[in-house]
Parts: sequence; C-alpha cells; structure tokens
Amino acid sequence: MSFLDIARNRCSVRSYLPKEVDEEILLQVLEAARIAPSASNAQPWHITVVQDAEIKNKLFEAYPRDWFVKAPVILIFSVDRALSWKSRDGKDFGDIDIAIAADHVTLAAADLGLGTCWLGAFDPVKCRQAVNLSEKLEPVIMMPLGYPEYTASPDRHSTRRKSLEEIIDWK
Repeated sequence: MSFLDIARNRCSVRSYLPKEVDEEILLQVLEAARIAPSASNAQPWHITVVQDAEIKNKLFEAYPRDWFVKAPVILIFSVDRALSWKSRDGKDFGDIDIAIAADHVTLAAADLGLGTCWLGAFDPVKCRQAVNLSEKLEPVIMMPLGYPEYTASPDRHSTRRKSLEEIIDWK
C-alpha cells in the first residue's frame, strides 16, 4: 500500500475488537515513534504502554469513555520539557515532537491493520496518577490502539476535508 493509501485509510477508531495485539506488531508500531524526527534531534518523548485492565480502569478516571478502556492497548505520550528544544524566542517544540511521534504511530498502526484515536481532552493529573508517571514527564496524548470493529471509508476525504485550493497558496 502506498503512503497516501495508508494516510487515507487511517481514521479515528472508537470501537475495538476484543483481540490482543501481538507484541511483535506492537513493537513495530512503537519503532515508528522511535525513529520519528524531533527538533534538534532532542527526542523528548516517553511512551507508556498500558495493557493491564486495572490500570486502564484508573485511566478511565482521566477520560471517562467506555470505548476508550475497551481498547487492548493504551499509549500515553509524554514529554520531558527539560529535553525538548526551545527556540530563541522561548517556543518549546516538545508538543510538536510528540505530535510527530504520535502521527508516526497512527500511520504505522493503520498499515498493520490496527486503529488508533488521538485524545487530548483528558485529565493529566489523573492520567499521571494512574500510571505513576514521573514528575519530569508531562502527559500530552493518550491513544487507544487495537483492531478496529469498523473503520470509516476513505471516500470521506472528498466531502469532509478542505480542498487543496482552500489550504494552499502558490507564490
């Protein structure tokens, strides 16, 4: 499958089959995050892999949605602000670096027949407590991962996405 086919087929999944993800496949997905680019090659990310049902139930307190905790795997992408690169004007590129790594994961997962969903509207304090996250790490994204019960049609891009003309200026 081409890169554009993978990108078109990827969608936010909010319903997962009760099927475990083999460790070999999970490691391939995580490798995609490891090799992601980052500002000044700082690699300020840390990924917590949650498969334990008890911890998932604690994460429910941070994001109370049943579909979320039914995923076989939950990934927590955290940033270490002490490692993230800052520009001269003080802009911290840690969130951008995390987003790139997370997007690599979503695309690698889609390529392997898995589904994901970005979550940013969660309680970071409860997330931190649920996984006993180090104080030096800030949770930025939670991402359920597993085999999708259903997926959206790639045709949705023709009606639900802006056209190139709306997003591109040629100079």
